[in-house]
Amino acid sequence: MVTLAAIARSFHFQKHSLINITTIGKSSTAGHYWLRPATAGTGVTPRYRQICAAAQQRPTWLPGLDSPTYLDGTLAGDYGFDPLGLGEDPESLKWYVQAELVHSRFAMLGVFGILVTDLLRVAGVSTIPVWFEAGAVKYEFANIGTLVAVQLLLMGYAETRRYMDFVSPGSQAKEGSFFGLEASLEGLEPGYPGGPLFNPLGLAKDSKNAHGLKLKEIKNGRLAMVAILGIFVQASVTHVGPIDNLVEHLSNPWHKTIIQTLASSSS
Repeated sequence: MVTLAAIARSFHFQKHSLINITTIGKSSTAGHYWLRPATAGTGVTPRYRQICAAAQQRPTWLPGLDSPTYLDGTLAGDYGFDPLGLGEDPESLKWYVQAELVHSRFAMLGVFGILVTDLLRVAGVSTIPVWFEAGAVKYEFANIGTLVAVQLLLMGYAETRRYMDFVSPGSQAKEGSFFGLEASLEGLEPGYPGGPLFNPLGLAKDSKNAHGLKLKEIKNGRLAMVAILGIFVQASVTHVGPIDNLVEHLSNPWHKTIIQTLASSSS
């Protein structure tokens, strides 16, 4: 008993919160008790320091998984996800960041366009065809060849300038490089054009304040890429638009689900 009492006196309980990491090392009215040796000074042990460091780690796509060293959290939306190690090369990582950003923006535009036109069609407001048949429609104001040529010309020009700005950042903002409208496109960095055309509300005037907006954009973009993939698969299986699928499901939620749809399509 004397031995146990001596051991007990060499430790003391200190209350800390496991949720709010800002309370670590301070007294708290709620939380859990940690048993720490009552040594001189603060009495912080290596194990205690390790716990504090772990609590302050940034979130990862899989809790408890260490992120690759080249993904240090400085990129917007970086949660350490790179199972194939595609970003080990710094130059490749820069390109993949731009590729994801562009695909995200196209996906967001695509999902928005599909849902809006499908909603107008189902509501009877417009006779717009379902999205996967829109490419076969002949337009009165121009033939298919003209539309393709114009699209290739405009998109080719825009994508070429974007690539040139990626290779040589800031080169496309030099005076005289875009018909005297360079100030209207001035941005923060490659992939983020600004100015009155692309940032009319002035939401991100500097890189420091833009990180939160970049994070929101890439999160919404990733969600849109998953959504557009779902729309593709849905159209392939059901041969109707997403709004039609939604209306059918809501008409009989217990029997019109993805399980019944997949089961009927495979039979």
